[in-house]
This record gives sequence, structure tokens and C-alpha cells, in this order.
Amino acid sequence: MKRFNLLRDEAGNARDRPGYGGRWERVGERLGSSLIGGTVYELPVGERTFPYHYHHGVEEWLLVLDGSPVVRTPDGERELRRGDVVCFRAGPAGAHAARGPGRVLILSANRAPSISVYPDSDKIGTRPGTSGDDWLNLPRKAAVDYWEGE
Repeated sequence: MKRFNLLRDEAGNARDRPGYGGRWERVGERLGSSLIGGTVYELPVGERTFPYHYHHGVEEWLLVLDGSPVVRTPDGERELRRGDVVCFRAGPAGAHAARGPGRVLILSANRAPSISVYPDSDKIGTRPGTSGDDWLNLPRKAAVDYWEGE
């Protein structure tokens, strides 16, 4: 069994320094996880984890470890506090973005392939599971007819 403490480092010291893990740290990989991913983000005031987005095929959870981050969903913005947990379901109803100040753990189902959708910029992101030529972010207006080029 691998173990990782979100609040203390390997020496048992409190993880309360600014820039925790270089602003983010992948927890799932450190635990040897393959089905659930997790990343801790240290968010200064106003900094976001990612643009407002949702996923087809992936659900995510956000757990507030410290601070008072603001989460944006289709229902609007809401300030969170330490210990709050939010679920972002797959699909448009699960659209979200989080901004600081705060330290958050985001957990997700590691499912591939998946599609990321960015409503504010009208982009689509393909996520085949590994980085490479098919990991793309495209404006929707770049779409072509199914038979174009065939």
C-alpha cells in the first residue's frame, strides 16, 4: 500500500508553504493509481486551475484543503471553504472552473478517450489518453464535413 499525506511531506512537516508542490502536484501517480487521478493545486488569489470546461466521459470531484476558492458552474459562482466537496458530472451540467485563493484536490476518473469542451472560447479538446498528435484543442468552427478530404 502506497501512502501520501496531503497535509504533511515525507518528513512529517506541515505542507503549509506557498507554492505547494510547485503550485500543483499529482497525487494519483504518487500512489500508483491507474483508474483515479488526483492533483493538488495551490491557487493564489484569482489564479485558475483550468479554463471553464466540462468533459464527455469523465467525472471530477473538487475537495477544498485550505482557503476560500471560488468555483464556477452552470448555476453561477460560489465561494467554498475548507472541507467542501463538489462533484462535476460528465457533460454540460458538470461545467466548472475554480480560482483561488486556496489549496484544492481535484480527483477524476482516468478514462480515455475523452472530450473536453470549453464553452467560453467555443473549443473542443480531444484526449486520447496519452500526449501526442491526437491530443488537440480546436475551435468548433474548424469542424469539417464527415466526407471532406475522402
